[in-house]
Amino acid sequence: MLKLVLSFILLLTSIPIFSQAESEPIKIGVVGLVHSHVHWVLNRASDGDFEIVGIVEPNQELAERYLNQYKLPMSLIYPTIEAMLEHTEPEAVTAFNTIRDHLKVVELCAPKGIHVMVEKPMAVNLEHAQKMVDLAKKHQIFLLTNYETTWYSSNHQIKKILADEPEVFGDIRKVVIHDGHPGPQEIGVDAEFLEWLTDPYWNGAGALTDFGCYGANLSTWLHHGHRPLYVSAITQQIKPHIYPKVEDEATIILAYPQAQTIIQASWNWNYSRKDMEVYTEKGYLHALNGKDMKVMRSEKAGAVLETAPDLPISTNDPFTYFMEVIKGNIILHAEDLSSPENNLIVVQILEAAKRSASEGRVVFLKELD
Repeated sequence: MLKLVLSFILLLTSIPIFSQAESEPIKIGVVGLVHSHVHWVLNRASDGDFEIVGIVEPNQELAERYLNQYKLPMSLIYPTIEAMLEHTEPEAVTAFNTIRDHLKVVELCAPKGIHVMVEKPMAVNLEHAQKMVDLAKKHQIFLLTNYETTWYSSNHQIKKILADEPEVFGDIRKVVIHDGHPGPQEIGVDAEFLEWLTDPYWNGAGALTDFGCYGANLSTWLHHGHRPLYVSAITQQIKPHIYPKVEDEATIILAYPQAQTIIQASWNWNYSRKDMEVYTEKGYLHALNGKDMKVMRSEKAGAVLETAPDLPISTNDPFTYFMEVIKGNIILHAEDLSSPENNLIVVQILEAAKRSASEGRVVFLKELD
C-alpha cells in the first residue's frame, strides 16, 4: 500500500502544475491617451483577458473625460511613465502617445523586461526606430507595432490564396494600396490627437506618415520581409489653410526587382478607406474592406466576390494577440505584420519617401544603411 501511495505521489509531481498567476490576466500599462486609437484598449478593459493596472496621462481633463466614459477609476492615472512603472509593475505596456515619444517608452520599459506594443508607425524617424529595435533585442522583450489593417481577414486571405494557388496566380507584379479619409479635422478627431498628428515634429510628417505606413507594412509583408530597391514619392499641401505644417497628400512608389507597390495616402479622400489591390501574373485579388474581396483567377473566368473567413480569436485583435505572444502561445516571426523587423523596414520606406519628396529624386534604400 505504501509503495502504491509513493508511486501516486511521484506521478503527481511529474505532471506540470500551472500556478494561479500563470492563468491570471496579464497586467498592462497604457501610456498616453492622446492617440484616438486608445479607445480600442479602453473599450476592452473589462473583457478580462488583461488587466489595466495604470494609465499615464498628464492631461487631467483628458484623463477624466476618457475614464468617465469607460467607467474606469481615476486611481489608475499616473503623471509619468516612471511613476506608473514604479507603482504598478506591469508585465507589458501599450503606447498611445505621440510617435516621437515611442522611443522613450521603450527606453524605460525594455531594461525592466516589460514588453511594448506601440501604435503605427513604430517610430518618428529611422534613428528612433533602430534604437527601439536594438533595445528590444538587448533586453529580450517583445516590441510590436499595431495597425488596424493587421486584423483585416481579407488581407490574410489574400496572402493565403497566393500561397495556396501559386500556379493559378503566379508572382505579384503590382500592389496598389489606398488609405486615408477626408482629413483628421474634417472627420472630427479629438483636439488632443489633432494637435500632434498635424505637427511633423511629433508625427514625423502628415498624411505620408499617418497613412503611408499602412501600405509600407502590408507591402513588406506581401514581399516576405524584403525591402524595396528604391522609393519615389510626391507630396502636396492641398489644404494649407487647414494643415499648414504638413502634407495632406502623398503617393509613394516602391520598386522591387520584379514588382511595384503604389501607396496612395491621403487626407483628401471623400470617404474613409483602407483597401488593397494585388495584381499577379495571371489574376488579381482586391481586399475591398476588412472582409469582402474581389478575386479574378483568369480574365476568361472573370472576377467573383468572396468573403474572407474570420480570423482565429487569438489573431483577430491586437491585445489578445499581444497577450498570446507574451505567453508564448504565438511565435512572432520576422515577416509578421507586427514584428520589429517588418516595422524597421516600414520606417526606412517612410524615411526614403520623405527624402524623395523633398529632394525630387529616387532614393535607394541602401542609402539609409
